[in-house]
Amino acid sequence: MSQLTHLDDEGRARMVNTTEKSATFRRAIASGRVLMSAKTIAAIREHQTPKGDPLETARLAGIIAAKRTAELIPLCHPLPLTHVDVRAELRDDCVYLESEVSTHAQTGVEMEALTAVSVAALTVYDMCKALDKSMTIGDVRLELKTGGKSGDYRRRENPDGTS
Repeated sequence: MSQLTHLDDEGRARMVNTTEKSATFRRAIASGRVLMSAKTIAAIREHQTPKGDPLETARLAGIIAAKRTAELIPLCHPLPLTHVDVRAELRDDCVYLESEVSTHAQTGVEMEALTAVSVAALTVYDMCKALDKSMTIGDVRLELKTGGKSGDYRRRENPDGTS
């Protein structure tokens, strides 16, 4: 089992030792969506949601979540994040969310970007649930990752729009 980085020789979960790894620039972008009714989209557009602006609140919640990822995901390293941005865009059938996280560290920021999007989506749900309990959170995914030993990754779309 020693070839699995998060398991020790006895099969117990462990945090990977990054002591000997060089710190390099790391960046990750993640995205997600909160599908909702046309009525809820209209309420957001018209600033008529009961708890206030869900887009700005979700954006701030995502930034905070990225900074606290190591407290939520047991084997994540706490990282000195140098940049976190969360964008929330109202579309015809959803709120589209995208996060970008970067650092100069010994390990990547994919989990921080994914956590930011996930918590931002949950915040949109919380802010709008009085209007629409049937909202669906989905398509949370890594779009891009740069830096580190495993190299760069960019999600590729198929001609039919799927990935």
